[in-house]
Amino acid sequence: MFPPVAGGAGDDGSAAAEATGDDANADETDLPPAEDGWERKTVAYRGISRRLAAHYLRNLGGELVGTDDPAEATRVDGEGWRVTLSAEKVTAAAAIRITEVTAEFAGDPDALADLLPKYKQKAMRAGG
Repeated sequence: MFPPVAGGAGDDGSAAAEATGDDANADETDLPPAEDGWERKTVAYRGISRRLAAHYLRNLGGELVGTDDPAEATRVDGEGWRVTLSAEKVTAAAAIRITEVTAEFAGDPDALADLLPKYKQKAMRAGG
């Protein structure tokens, strides 16, 4: 029996791991630049690629920063928000390793309130 690959594992058993505020589990260099009054959110999903996450964010109005190739994208900027993307292999069960993509969001609270549910819906449905 295999665990579901989409939707990372949070401490509370939720479908995605999420942290808020400046104390999210990221190095300051991994965080996107933020403007005064912006908030930060961190979301991680398993079973998607960084390329796919960048593609979703581009479809939600963002522009890739520093590259035109979603597979190489580590940053996506939109109107009132910025995201840095990272990916790593994590253990899902026993010897099963899958990719977990972490998206570090910074943005205007209203912009993130609109963006995050749309991104989460796309990321949770990845591959299916």
